Amino acid sequence: MYEERFYRRISRPAELVCYEVKHRETDLFCCTSCDLGPFIKERVLFYRHQLEEYIRLKPFFQESLVPVPKDRLAPPIIREMIEASAVIGVGPMATVAGAVAEFTGRDIMSLTEDFIIENGGDIYLRASAERIIQVHAGVSPFSERIGIKIHPGPQARGVCTSSGTVGHSLSFGNADAVCILGRSCLFADGLATCLGNIVKKKDDIADAVEQGQQFPGITGILIILGDQLAAWGDLDIVEL
Repeated sequence: MYEERFYRRISRPAELVCYEVKHRETDLFCCTSCDLGPFIKERVLFYRHQLEEYIRLKPFFQESLVPVPKDRLAPPIIREMIEASAVIGVGPMATVAGAVAEFTGRDIMSLTEDFIIENGGDIYLRASAERIIQVHAGVSPFSERIGIKIHPGPQARGVCTSSGTVGHSLSFGNADAVCILGRSCLFADGLATCLGNIVKKKDDIADAVEQGQQFPGITGILIILGDQLAAWGDLDIVEL
């Protein structure tokens, strides 16, 4: 299923070259200091091949909604997905969008000082200048009216979002947006799914935030459900 990435039209840093890299279901929005599209496309094909071949041999990896056994012989992207999902308590495919974004980002770190790799709303970035990430939260009154300010720094970070009301990704909750900031994009992706599953009503928000802040490497949590908003951590929220 393809959905127009409408938010991409308003998120292009002027000093970076921005472009899309697509292959089958994978649809990356990339901003880098120079056009790295062909190289990124090659890396996307590489990781997709590893994922598809592993799923062909072990279909349960794609189907499971709970953690799967470790596999020390699996490719690194598979191993990290398995390890992260085991810690969080979700199936490994809950981390796949963040994993592709993060592994692709790692591959270009030596080629560009700044980069933004966005994959289905999950973002892996490194910024030498301030960035604002607009929060889309469906029909919530907060939707597209607030943003998360990312301050400059040498370390890459993940900013991942799960929603029970927007998009086609599987969620068992009703949150309009669960945004997770962390050092690992694939871990943040899985945790966003996990906390999103918890939030079925407004009374669940506080519990989800409390559970999320227990995980190492997580630096910020933002949860929106209707007219309710909760935030925790090193999170700079700005009005747009």
